[in-house]
Amino acid sequence: MPELPEVETVKETLKPLVIGKQITDIIINYDKILDGINPDDFKAKLIGEVFRDIHRLGKYLIFILDHYSLVVHLRMEGKFYYKEPELEIDKHEHIIFVLDGKVHLRYHDTRKFGKMIVVDSTDLEVVKKHKRLAKLGLDGVSEITPAYLKEMFSKRQRSLKALLLDQEIIAGLGNIYVNEVCFLAGLHPSEVPSNLTDDDYDNLARYIKDVLTRAILAGGTTIRSYTSSLGVTGRFQQELYVHSRGGEPCLVCEQPIEKIRVSGRGTYICNHCQKLRIAKDEH
Repeated sequence: MPELPEVETVKETLKPLVIGKQITDIIINYDKILDGINPDDFKAKLIGEVFRDIHRLGKYLIFILDHYSLVVHLRMEGKFYYKEPELEIDKHEHIIFVLDGKVHLRYHDTRKFGKMIVVDSTDLEVVKKHKRLAKLGLDGVSEITPAYLKEMFSKRQRSLKALLLDQEIIAGLGNIYVNEVCFLAGLHPSEVPSNLTDDDYDNLARYIKDVLTRAILAGGTTIRSYTSSLGVTGRFQQELYVHSRGGEPCLVCEQPIEKIRVSGRGTYICNHCQKLRIAKDEH
């Protein structure tokens, strides 16, 4: 699934390609991608509109048009491709925007889980209040502080990993980067908030921003099927400490990286560097 850095890469790749271009037609091959709007209304609202800007909120892309905003969640496999119209339409290209009558912006999704929402506003603050976005937590790359994490985590008795993955706490953080953050912070993903210290919260806030920022600079992480628009692939997989490195030596202590399951997700840890603590009330 594209996480915050991958979605940021898509946004920055698409900006110079689509901003200023008009939607002159829309081809809909699979209408279940549309969320809360039928195909006829989708076309009626968006045909004739010009792309004015693109924003990202967590894992969501927000395309600002003349009178509307198009909100897109790529989910598991969603991608955008910018293609010449004479190129054959792939069976997984479900929504096609014809731009200026001469080029295609094609939404490709092998799993068909992605969603497109039309909001009747171009005001970003209004868009953020849409029911699909309103509950999102703070953006992982710019707004997370130790105090915020402590406030949000201390109210909940779930594993550290479950809390870091909760989009209502941190928007945009996913499995790959949670594994990396936990390792760099020296914390076991199964740790509980009652065992976390102020130093732990400092480290978590620091490494959330650090890992996501470095991943954005590297264009994201290419694992299995992720590619951004135009087939741009990320390079951050070359910098991963634990994710997808099961059985390989830890880059810090050389003990083997283990793959376990935490909160139902495949999780990579170094048991030497990330020891699970004894609860404070145990002796």
